[in-house]
Order: sequence, then C-alpha cells, then structure tokens
Amino acid sequence: MAKQLPAISDHLRAFIEAQHLYFVATAAQDGRVNVSPKGMDSLRVLGQNRVAWLNVTGSGNETAAHLLQLPRMTLMFCALEGPPLILRLYGTARMVQPVDAEWGDLTALFPPLPGARQVYVLEVDLVQTSCGMAVPLMEYQGDRNDLNGWALQKTPTGLDDYRQQKNICSIDGFPTGLPAEPATAS
Repeated sequence: MAKQLPAISDHLRAFIEAQHLYFVATAAQDGRVNVSPKGMDSLRVLGQNRVAWLNVTGSGNETAAHLLQLPRMTLMFCALEGPPLILRLYGTARMVQPVDAEWGDLTALFPPLPGARQVYVLEVDLVQTSCGMAVPLMEYQGDRNDLNGWALQKTPTGLDDYRQQKNICSIDGFPTGLPAEPATAS
C-alpha cells in the first residue's frame, strides 16, 4: 500500500495545499523525539523537492534545537476529509531567522503571522504515501486565532523576552540557535 517517490507530484502538491493541519517531526542524536502539529496557512511547496514552513513563537523551540544537531525532518499530512491518504516528506532542513538574508523573501510567501520566529526550508529526498484508511474523518471548522491573539498582545520587546525565557533551549537543554540578544535590542 505504501509508495515511495522521488519528488512531490502535482497531485500530491494539490493535496498538501488543501490541508489545514500537518505534523513536523525532528530528533537530536539523544533526547526526546519531537512531533508538533502545525496549521495557520504556514506551509508552501516551493518545488518538487522543496517546501518551507513559517514557525511562530510558542511554548518551545524543539525543532530548532534538533536541526542544529541533526538536520533531518519529516513532515506528515493526513487526509481528514475526502479519500484516505497519508503523505510523508523526508529530508534535510535548515532554519532561516529574521537576521538572515532570505527572511524577507521567504516570509513574503505567507500571510503575516504575529510572532513569526523562523522559516524552515526542507529539501525533500523521499516522498512516501500510505493508505490512511484508519485515519478518522473529521470536519474542518476553522483556524484557532488564540496564538495570534496572544502574540498581538505582546510588544516586540515582550516577544523577545518570552523567547529568551522559553525558546533559547530545548526541553533536553540543547541550544536552539536563537540570538542571545533580543531582536529589539539595538
């Protein structure tokens, strides 16, 4: 039932672009594996073997810490509506931060999201589909706006302070690569 493909086909691209939810998985050599759900119109297919997703400030920053040690990443999409399908994109990822030259071009691909912290670019080396016949059917009702509301209530300095307190290290104590100096300190 599973099929392995070298690239994202037009059919799979359309499937990805129709999804409201996807999952990101990363792991360092040691410590915990991280699987994180994502939404908010935060992913773009850039080509047959490249995707980017915009990450916003949250309670942790595991993906960043893991990629600094081991740049592998898996993205998973599940058909919660329509015909069953599970799609996984495997590859090597890198982090782009606001101080990096690519930041403006990459973030321009997305709607403005308050608290935007990083863009991850995944170079896909394997695409795998599987049946998804055991995944439940669920109806999409809309995006939650809670995280955006939280970020909008913070000042830029407040977001920097939060990141310094909560996002500098992973739960396993690994550095995440965020600047030690807040972005607003100039």
